[in-house]
Amino acid sequence: IKNDGMETNCMVTKNKRETKGGFVMKIIMLGAPGSGKGTTAKVLAERTNLPHISTGDMFREQIKKGTELGKLANSYISQGNLVPDEVTINIVKDRLGWEDAENGVILDGFPRTIKQAEALALILQEKGKQVDIVPELVVPDQVIIDRILNRATCSNKECGAIYNTKFKPSKVPGVCDKCGSALVTRTDDNEEAIKTRLEVYRENSKDLIAYYKEKGVLVTITPENPNAENSTEQVINTILEAIKR
Repeated sequence: IKNDGMETNCMVTKNKRETKGGFVMKIIMLGAPGSGKGTTAKVLAERTNLPHISTGDMFREQIKKGTELGKLANSYISQGNLVPDEVTINIVKDRLGWEDAENGVILDGFPRTIKQAEALALILQEKGKQVDIVPELVVPDQVIIDRILNRATCSNKECGAIYNTKFKPSKVPGVCDKCGSALVTRTDDNEEAIKTRLEVYRENSKDLIAYYKEKGVLVTITPENPNAENSTEQVINTILEAIKR
């Protein structure tokens, strides 16, 4: 585990922020595609009683409701284009105003840029709050490649369970254990494409990682055995310990 670039045997020092209903925390999850960031965020949400808010979920919610922001976002998404920072930031600002986000949130997929990070800081500052902790999951490329090549996801968006046909298969091949829906795989998942995505992630995230490192809230976590059955649980426990200290 690393905090501010220094390897330590203990967790980063933090004030304990817990209420009867859960934690009072603004958490941002960072990690490359296939690092387990999304899975970790979901489990962490259950353990902390905080909402897990991903960029994709926010876009889908606004589009589903037919809001002006949703229509604007969809005009880019439907054309296969990235949603501009200004639109994304406004959607995040709206979501952070919901009642369930009053005590805290776990953000997954936002911010992606320094501009977005600075905008988030201003949004939180208006509420008298700030980003408390930024766990960064670091997993070897080859582990990520093996994970993604063998990954199957539940086709039911409400469920979204993730399986690995090699390390964590479903009980019935091609069928989700949780809801019984069909499992799907990405057709563009090949080794070269994954390597390219990892390079793009590293290039795009290095400034963001440096930004949060400078703020003193970055906690770099490298799972000892990322393919272990309890790997996610180990990462969760590390994050919780960092929050409580």
